[in-house]
Amino acid sequence: MAKPKKKKTPSDTIATNRRARFEYEILETFEAGIALLGPEVKSLRAGKASLADAYATVRRGEATLLHLHISPYAQAGRENPDPRRDRRLLLHRREIRRLEGQLAERGLTLIPLRLYWKEGRAKVELGLAKGKRSYDKRETIKRRDSEREMQRATRARR
Repeated sequence: MAKPKKKKTPSDTIATNRRARFEYEILETFEAGIALLGPEVKSLRAGKASLADAYATVRRGEATLLHLHISPYAQAGRENPDPRRDRRLLLHRREIRRLEGQLAERGLTLIPLRLYWKEGRAKVELGLAKGKRSYDKRETIKRRDSEREMQRATRARR
């Protein structure tokens, strides 16, 4: 008998990159595992991670996540690795080749959108992204403000 699918809960999410959706237009998303060391996993369980400046790249047939900050785990002592070290992404070979082609050809960027737990394993949601121009960002702000105003108006009517 198949296991029922568990719904995503906010507690499964470790960190989100809220700025990414504002700065970039997300064309496609991928899920990838991350190769971590023991103290890093403990630190992630405590929710000590930041995706602020992080991005991913493909080098020599391997996908790598750069500038992901995982705070040192206090009880690990001197065994803590560098908080901003490069971390290997676990993707299928054909996915890596496809991403490599898209990143080189179109001038796109691979941005981590969300870091979360799935069945006890740390996963990262990557977005194949294209940078927005400043006028696109202004348009996004206008749209967000108008949606907020509409919500306020409907709340006021109730």
